[in-house]
Amino acid sequence: MNTAIDPERLKRRRVAAGLSQTDLADIIGVTKQHVSMVATGQANFSPRLLKATAVALDCEIEDLLADEPAETTGLSPASTGSPA
Repeated sequence: MNTAIDPERLKRRRVAAGLSQTDLADIIGVTKQHVSMVATGQANFSPRLLKATAVALDCEIEDLLADEPAETTGLSPASTGSPA
């Protein structure tokens, strides 16, 4: 399964839920900076954080994922900011 988050999908879902980046960060237990990096495509969430984000935004994990394979995003597992 592709685990690269689509920043635009994340933003749409977050805004629709009425949450700021800080609100989402507080809910899923990361810093606002981590959410910001994911929102700009500079990092990704671990599978655990991806699931927590989907729960917080009341959507399916797949609703947050990019259509293209993770290998083409330029994000390596090391850039996720959290252990896998």
